Amino acid sequence: MPKVTPQYMEARRAQILDAARRCFLRDGFHSTSMQDLFAESGLSAGAVYRHFASKEEMITAIAEENMREVVTMVHSVATDRSSSSVGAMMADVFEMVKTKTVEQNVAGLAVLAWSESLRNPALARQFNDLLARMRSDLAEVVREHQDSGAFPREATAEAIAATLMCALPGYLLQLAIGGSKDVEGVPDALRALWPDATTS
Repeated sequence: MPKVTPQYMEARRAQILDAARRCFLRDGFHSTSMQDLFAESGLSAGAVYRHFASKEEMITAIAEENMREVVTMVHSVATDRSSSSVGAMMADVFEMVKTKTVEQNVAGLAVLAWSESLRNPALARQFNDLLARMRSDLAEVVREHQDSGAFPREATAEAIAATLMCALPGYLLQLAIGGSKDVEGVPDALRALWPDATTS
């Protein structure tokens, strides 16, 4: 029997998750059966179960994947572009989310995953962990802007970061329901609200 390579396994996992995204967005999480997922992926039940034991594991994997991309971007900005404005950083994140929504409907999947997390404590915990990392990285950027005088010190960096993060779910919700036209100009507005300290 030929050896199964890690690349082959990763490709099958991606194939299953792509199929799950299509099913969940088309039919909803609870209306999608495992049989639907087998058919959509074109794989056998054994091949699918080799990677995921349940639909819950799939929605968790999809949610983690989407959130991790946003967390990675915020972390990259916090470590590599500390002189950039908070508004520019938030705008970059929003534009990346918009692009990902066009490619994979990240916004729609986010709304589905959030609703599932209300009844799935394990998924909720994973969301909380990822959000905590994002808040921490964003707080680093805010703290540097407080040090330069670009942001007030009347609130903690953590509180400001949490406040800025409150905008992301609203952006995702508008993208999911109304599409790109409803959020047109938001990134430019963020850059205008919080310009670079060197140009303000």
